Amino acid sequence: MSRINQSSVSEFILLGLSWQPQQEQLLFGLFLSMYLVTVLGNLLIILAISTDSRLHTPMYFFLSNLSFVDVCFSSTAVPKMLANHILGSQTISFSGCFTQLYFLIVFAYMDNFLLSVMAYDRFVAVCHPLHYTTKMTPQLCVLLIFWSWVTANLNALLHTLLMARLSFCADNTIPHFFCDVVPLRKLSCSDTYLNDMMILFVAGLLMIAPFICILVSYILIACTVLRIPSTKGKWKAFSTCGSHLAVVSLFYGTIIAVYFNPSSSHSAETDTPATILYTVVTPMLNPFIYSLRNKDLKRALKKVIGRKMFSTQ
Repeated sequence: MSRINQSSVSEFILLGLSWQPQQEQLLFGLFLSMYLVTVLGNLLIILAISTDSRLHTPMYFFLSNLSFVDVCFSSTAVPKMLANHILGSQTISFSGCFTQLYFLIVFAYMDNFLLSVMAYDRFVAVCHPLHYTTKMTPQLCVLLIFWSWVTANLNALLHTLLMARLSFCADNTIPHFFCDVVPLRKLSCSDTYLNDMMILFVAGLLMIAPFICILVSYILIACTVLRIPSTKGKWKAFSTCGSHLAVVSLFYGTIIAVYFNPSSSHSAETDTPATILYTVVTPMLNPFIYSLRNKDLKRALKKVIGRKMFSTQ
């Protein structure tokens, strides 16, 4: 961290999403609405799970953690963009940029780890239903969440420190609405070989390993489901995994599009829409995806919303 002071750049300029005033107003309203829906939807999920004793199971424990991470994930990037628009400023301090980068990495990897843990939970529920309660113990669930947080924070610390050792000499304009690894690396006037290697091996490993775990879990789930004789039984088993599969597809599709392409193929025009999907759209959609086809969760949400409406009258 001592090399931070060697940089001649004291702040960065976030260009945001559009340079045209008409579009800026429209995008501000759109992103504000999406952010409020994200926060409200995910907090309702957490409240419904915490207040309904029937939802105190491993699956909903992991879902409540995912909702918490999604709120934090969106809150790391979107409020700063909205505040810059209101204040008429596009700047972010050097330390603020790297703080934002750190927490974005933490919450992105927590999403990644939680989706993997939830896939394992569904694997045990479908493939070993009689042993579910003995395998998915509260101690194991807490341990999985604990090590996910530890690993995500250590990974974020590594990449933030590696980025902080770089020199930023002249250009401080980030063609993005938040501080991300790819645009920051492009602005550096020093050698980024070590950063590239760490992204390729460490970050790649921590992203690919959970993804492989998800693939293996669902291959085993599919094999088990296909052995069920009745069509109704197959559909019931698959329906417990449908929501999770939808979130996994959206999350990993955008992550791969942004971070696992050659550096030469990166551009603001292609990267920005993909990052909007996984930082804003996915956290907003998760509560809807998980609740629309889940009768238990819908019942708990109705109780919470009904209770709140009654208490305000």
